[in-house]
Amino acid sequence: MAIYLDCNATTPIEPEVAEIIRFYTEQEFGNAGSRTHEYGVKAKQAVQKARAQIASVIDGVDISDIIFTSGATESNNISILGLLNWAKKNEKKHIVTTAIEHKSVLAPIAYAESLGFKVSYVNSTKSGVVLAEEVLSAIREDTFLVSVMHINNETGIIQPISKIAEGLHKQDCFFHVDAAQGFGKELNELNHSRIDLISISGHKIYGPKGVGALIIRRRKFKRPPLFPIQFGGGQERGLRPGTLPVPLISGFGLAAELCRKNQAKRTKVNSSFRKKLFQSLEGLNYEINGDKFLSIPHTANLSFNGLNSEAVMLVLKGIISVSNGSACTSQNYEPSHVLESMGFSEERIQSAIRFSWCHMTNEPNWNLILNKIHSLL
Repeated sequence: MAIYLDCNATTPIEPEVAEIIRFYTEQEFGNAGSRTHEYGVKAKQAVQKARAQIASVIDGVDISDIIFTSGATESNNISILGLLNWAKKNEKKHIVTTAIEHKSVLAPIAYAESLGFKVSYVNSTKSGVVLAEEVLSAIREDTFLVSVMHINNETGIIQPISKIAEGLHKQDCFFHVDAAQGFGKELNELNHSRIDLISISGHKIYGPKGVGALIIRRRKFKRPPLFPIQFGGGQERGLRPGTLPVPLISGFGLAAELCRKNQAKRTKVNSSFRKKLFQSLEGLNYEINGDKFLSIPHTANLSFNGLNSEAVMLVLKGIISVSNGSACTSQNYEPSHVLESMGFSEERIQSAIRFSWCHMTNEPNWNLILNKIHSLL
């Protein structure tokens, strides 16, 4: 069985998390909206516990700030599209974002652009990081939203979220952060109180797929004026209607708690794995896409000079499972918009492979990997 090195696409599930999901699926299977019996009461209690577990990961977040969604994609859409009505009424027509965002941010912003909103896209440097001063200088009087990701899903580069937040201190616009890749892993950047909206996902933190959350912070005692993009029974303060998936939410909550509890230990394991990865590739002609000193310790994006990424992945099939782009666009492969924004050549982009692992990743046969890549040279 190939060793899984694609954890930025999705992570394996923690055994404790799998157990609690099964418990709330098979035994305490009540609907959290049912108020007339104990099954409903226990389900609601489980949901509230999960809110508290997730809120505890970020400083200053209250359980009432947590809105459950199906994942970061939905949270991103609510954050962006949910502000458009307010923006129109207040004659705000401008959005600032970056060219390296996940498609679940770029697509709704493109939709807003089709409606007449104006967008400024800030490019990345070759190091993989966007400059906070360029983001801040793009803000105009009619800017209503700044959306910048926490950690890039392709390169693993940590973006200067807290620096941007600090620069927004005297600005009225809302600040949204897609934190799918960083929540529960890098704990400092998201703590800044000037971040209004944070999108997170369960399956990126060793929890279940199909559940995520939008964290909505109050600023001056007011929440961002989000308008729902779905309508139904009014659950989640009317922003995300529908029956809450209690088993998934419970698993998500426990996964978040374990992230905070074990963050230092996991980082140590991931850093050790990263060191062994680079040691194993000594002698190969490759380039690191992004500044390795700005990267999260469980990701490395490498371009093997003179080799096509598809050929490398094919020769490594059955040994390790890696990717050459974001899983969100894997059905129709296109050159990475992230690496294009970083200014790399087409050849370098075509040879790029993302390695991403976690604290549960088994160590592969490094010598075999090296020999297989050498066989292509």
